[in-house]
Amino acid sequence: MKIDILWAAIVVIATTGAAHAQTPNLYTTNGGQTDFFSETPVENITAINKAGQCIINATTGEVVVRLNIKQFDFPNKLMQEHFNENYLESDKYPTAVFKGKINEKIDVSKDGSYDLTAPGTLTIHGVAKERTLKGKLDVKNGQLTLATDFDVALADHNIDVPKLVFVKIAQVIRVKNRYNLVPYQPKK
Repeated sequence: MKIDILWAAIVVIATTGAAHAQTPNLYTTNGGQTDFFSETPVENITAINKAGQCIINATTGEVVVRLNIKQFDFPNKLMQEHFNENYLESDKYPTAVFKGKINEKIDVSKDGSYDLTAPGTLTIHGVAKERTLKGKLDVKNGQLTLATDFDVALADHNIDVPKLVFVKIAQVIRVKNRYNLVPYQPKK
């Protein structure tokens, strides 16, 4: 509930700023996909979250991405349980969030492709780290597709892996995101 209020506040702030601009260039999704991959000689681990939330203000370049940690789906339910209870402690730290600002100007009025950089703050497991994420943004028929690919070091976010399973979990996790965004439509 607290997280939904936070997300609503982000939308209100974003739309308020956009209301003062000539064209409110807000784009959003609640169904973005984030995959992560852990590769070790002993075992590979993958998980998918298909409920990522993202807002991009194409006028200001502001971007916010939010993931509910418990919505990562694993091929093995025991892995999912360990991930949520032992490593990410998702009851205590239920979300991962990136808040940043895209450096490049985006022209959403015409189709095109943009290589992007977005400095900002990535918060995972309650630990915020300054990061500059790179990605690609495609504009087609008034819709946006955002794709990013980056690594997350577990140590950067105080995620401890017990020595017993240390060889099964990579210390650096590969993260891939693909979000299809549409113009924001306020509920009436």
